[in-house]
Amino acid sequence: MQRRYITVDVFTDRAFGGNPLAVVLDAQGLTTAQMQAIATEFNYSETTFVLPAREAGHDAHVRIFTPVRELPFAGHPNVGTAFVLARQAAKQPAHLSFEEDAGLVPIDILTEGEKVVGAELTAPQPLKRLTQVSAAEAASLISLATDDVATSRHPPQIVSVGTPFLVAEIHSRDALRRAKPDAAAFARIFPCDGAFAIYFYTRDVAPAEAPCELQARMFFPGSSGLIEDPATGSATVAAAALLADIDRTRDGELRLAIGQGFDMGRPSLLLTRVVKQAGKSVSAHVGGRCAPMMQGTLWLEGEAR
Repeated sequence: MQRRYITVDVFTDRAFGGNPLAVVLDAQGLTTAQMQAIATEFNYSETTFVLPAREAGHDAHVRIFTPVRELPFAGHPNVGTAFVLARQAAKQPAHLSFEEDAGLVPIDILTEGEKVVGAELTAPQPLKRLTQVSAAEAASLISLATDDVATSRHPPQIVSVGTPFLVAEIHSRDALRRAKPDAAAFARIFPCDGAFAIYFYTRDVAPAEAPCELQARMFFPGSSGLIEDPATGSATVAAAALLADIDRTRDGELRLAIGQGFDMGRPSLLLTRVVKQAGKSVSAHVGGRCAPMMQGTLWLEGEAR
């Protein structure tokens, strides 16, 4: 059986920006071990496998793999997979719903005229605020000084809307740029509440980086050690939900344009919005544009070529 795949760059409007994603369209019949091997072969931060939905009214069952593990939910894989499926559909959908381990993920398709240009997801779970980490511990993970970590708005904390991350604020753009992952600190602090990665951001954004209101980076364990992700939708929407939670707004929609990947040559723009009612966040969203890159066919051992 020939298994088609399409790759896209997510959270960007141009090739070679954003976060690359491989989408395997004909995944039915693949074992978990085969999916993991394929994801390792692509060696992107994530690869998705599209399967038939298990319940009526849903569009697909989507499984998400990094090169080393399966994830219950992730941001750029959902946005990119929805973009691919909407472009492949005979009748262009306005919405899609994906079954995932973290829950049902609703997705709105973004269009310009008749053209599909991206997607926006709704996080599958409400915000969970979990273990707090000291500024010193957070700083050690990214090779910075304790004073580089800002704590006036919130302490470094594990948060999740489907996948947990340690989220920390950094005082300056310069410190964000200087950050490097420290393997010993990662081994000492993670895993924690299921989190393996740190997402850190600053409000100190250069005018040339507009329309970004925050700049962020994310370090995590990959197949070749500690690496950086150019655009992390699940961490970004969790951070946006955290910032909305501590905001004094009681009713309304809080929006942020967040840059990521700028310091690794893959600039990304992630657009978040969190809806609050009576002081509580009722939904969190992240979306952006996508750029199609490649398509092809893969074979497994024993299959006809």
